[in-house]
Amino acid sequence: MVTLDVRPQLIDALSALRDRVAAVRLPLPLPGAPRARQTRAELLAQLDDYLVPRLKEPEAPLLAVVGGSTGAGKSTLVNSLVGRRVSEAGVLRPTTRTPVLVCHPDDHHWFAGMRVLPQLTRVWTPEDGDGEGDGDGAEERALRVETADTVPRGLALLDAPDIDSLVVESRELAAELICAADVWVMVTTASRYADAVPWHLLRTAKEYDAALVTVLDRVPHQVINEVSRQYEALLIRAGLGEVPRFTIPELPESAGGGSGLLPDTAVAPLRAWLAHRAQDPAARQQTVGRTARGVIDSLNARMPELAGAVAAQYAAAVRLTGAVQAAYQREGERVRTELRRGAVLAGDARTRWRGYPRDCSATELLDSLAESLTALLQCAVAAADDHVREAWRREPAARALDGGTRASATGPDRETGERIGMAVRRWRRVLEELAEDEVRRMDRAAAPDAETAAALLAAALLGGRRARTAGERLAELLGAQGALRLRDRGGELVSTYIDRVLNEERARRLEPLRALDVTPEPQAELIAALSRLQKER
Repeated sequence: MVTLDVRPQLIDALSALRDRVAAVRLPLPLPGAPRARQTRAELLAQLDDYLVPRLKEPEAPLLAVVGGSTGAGKSTLVNSLVGRRVSEAGVLRPTTRTPVLVCHPDDHHWFAGMRVLPQLTRVWTPEDGDGEGDGDGAEERALRVETADTVPRGLALLDAPDIDSLVVESRELAAELICAADVWVMVTTASRYADAVPWHLLRTAKEYDAALVTVLDRVPHQVINEVSRQYEALLIRAGLGEVPRFTIPELPESAGGGSGLLPDTAVAPLRAWLAHRAQDPAARQQTVGRTARGVIDSLNARMPELAGAVAAQYAAAVRLTGAVQAAYQREGERVRTELRRGAVLAGDARTRWRGYPRDCSATELLDSLAESLTALLQCAVAAADDHVREAWRREPAARALDGGTRASATGPDRETGERIGMAVRRWRRVLEELAEDEVRRMDRAAAPDAETAAALLAAALLGGRRARTAGERLAELLGAQGALRLRDRGGELVSTYIDRVLNEERARRLEPLRALDVTPEPQAELIAALSRLQKER
């Protein structure tokens, strides 16, 4: 048997490339993402199910996958090639839901394990010719393996689900199976040979330069010559004029009644062609080499396309992240401006300050200042979220992010408000501790009240010009040096907690995006893996 001359370095390069493709994530709903996800799935299927196993074991039997649209007669064709019913054929659609692979008994070991199609569980049935292609949904990820002496050694036939099945899982499985083929056998009918679905499959085979054969099935005798000429003209126009074509006339057996087998004369030319491909060393080498080279050559276009999709994902993630960061930075600057002009000392807080200490205690003043600071921060977070929501509305990728900007212009959601309130309460406790430390440092017999110092400090830090007398009172209470030291430490504390609140809320808005783990590395890794493969070739 003729085998491919494959160097281990090439297989290693393909395996590394496969790992890079598997690592790609395309979670953001960008315009080109569906096509890129399909490209990724097809690449993995071809690498896992065909190219790597074929190059590792070039002596393995040829796998001919019989594909086509609903009602094309794929199962009847496979049964007729084998000479007994191994796959269910009938009028109910979709008939083939669990794919059936049939090979010579001597080749059974090649397909009983996970060498190819490792994602499909192997199932077997008694050799009574009673196909079970009408299995339930749970069997859609299974592969039924049959053996028959009538199948030539070195060849396996695989009856795939309909490529246009109404069942999404069946369509996806059909695409995976076709990617595992050494030979693509595309079956269409006299009434559907011009449909878009079979032509998409044909164009894909041409793109990959795969070994391809077409079967024009169920052609009425009276129009067989005319339909054959029209079909040939379409193939030539598509650049597929050299593709072998086999025509099967419409026969009573085509409907699946009786034995479900076509006369041997109807399928003998196709059977002979497949047997020659499998058993003639030169024909086998040509078939395997063409399909393998075609897949490898196609990587030169498909890998950069996938890398481009990865780059687009990262660019979108950067834009989304930038919108959040810019919004929160802008609001952080606004909060500091508001603090300098004394915006916290407004409403109830201003009333309390004016009444302090005659009509208001230090505790009450601290309470009102903390509430006012909480309100300022809540408004800042709500405004930042409004900016983010407006920016994200222009980004299609933002549809993948749920709950990232729940706050509205009227205020943050309840949980956000509770988090901000808790942070401000912690700030107040630390501020009071600073005041207590400073009071303890004083060398006085009668030390001032620590809570009074804390209230004056809070008013001086948050009140701006409106509370300029708070600093003077604090100096009278603690001394100029003590008051200055306390205001410096208190100012750092205010800045720290404002940053902490805004940074934590910003991080929460970004968490859904970060959880998607959209990074730039996969793009470079894909290109590097392709470059290594090109060198090894």
